[in-house]
Amino acid sequence: MSFTKIAGTGSYVPERVFTNDDLKQFVDTSDEWIYTRTGIKERHMSTGEDTLDLAYKASLNAIESSGIDKSDIDLIVVATVTPDFAFPGVSQLLQAKLGIEGVTAFDINAACSGFLYALQIADKMIKSGGFHNALIVGAETLTRLTDWRDRNTCVLFGDGAGAMVITESKENNIADIITGAQGDEDMLLYCKNPDLKDPEVNAISPQDHIHMKGAEVFKFATRIMPKTVQDLLERNDLTVEDLDCVVAHQANQRIIDKSARDLGIDMDKMFMNIGKYGNTSAASVPIAIDEAIRTNFLKKGDKFITVAFGGGLTWGGALITL
Repeated sequence: MSFTKIAGTGSYVPERVFTNDDLKQFVDTSDEWIYTRTGIKERHMSTGEDTLDLAYKASLNAIESSGIDKSDIDLIVVATVTPDFAFPGVSQLLQAKLGIEGVTAFDINAACSGFLYALQIADKMIKSGGFHNALIVGAETLTRLTDWRDRNTCVLFGDGAGAMVITESKENNIADIITGAQGDEDMLLYCKNPDLKDPEVNAISPQDHIHMKGAEVFKFATRIMPKTVQDLLERNDLTVEDLDCVVAHQANQRIIDKSARDLGIDMDKMFMNIGKYGNTSAASVPIAIDEAIRTNFLKKGDKFITVAFGGGLTWGGALITL
């Protein structure tokens, strides 16, 4: 049986930094109000780069880190809720921009859990024996969907991309992955597509913004993230003491704090970078993993869990040895 491992990681964020003080131009808020509720101090905002551009630059970094020739990549999966086009997908445009011809490439949408879904798909496709080296990417330009007058949501989101190359391995480094969903019938977190068209009117529909019922999303997140971590541990006969760290989706510091308390994990084991980037949705987990590796928070041989929740409602987690 073929196993899998992380061969390389990379990330990229736009140059423009948008601070909490900058937000005061548009909405009644303050640095203190935002930071105490979210842990966010700033976020990066794209002013001329599309989702494809962010994905491309993160991918170049991941491919270089992996030491694998790009011609050996035979699968590309991009997780995003902010593609530049309804079609073609970011993945196919990325494939062309990287100069990788004739391989399987597709996008998926599982909101902030998207990268974990992409990881599971690529992991299983490699373990099936049908593929050998996968490039998986989480890339978002969430600020294009942000309502800059809604202080409950506009303070949260940023733009960025993270990428990972996973490959065949003799050891089962990517040991276990869990994903799940429960249909969000109550519309706790959503963004509408343009309306259906009446051919007699043929009106141009405006793009909707992100809507969120924050208190309910908080309850969901603080329930599902600890449960996913605990499920991974129990399925693999491990305890929290066996983990070197946890890399959680960077959505809100209070969610991460409560999840850590409920699991009995010391915050020193919880990687945090939300203060610099905010919530970058599907890009959050791969950016965090890449930064954890680059800063030696995660080291070769470390056993860690990465976990996320997202709109849908969705969730995912993975048990990995670096």
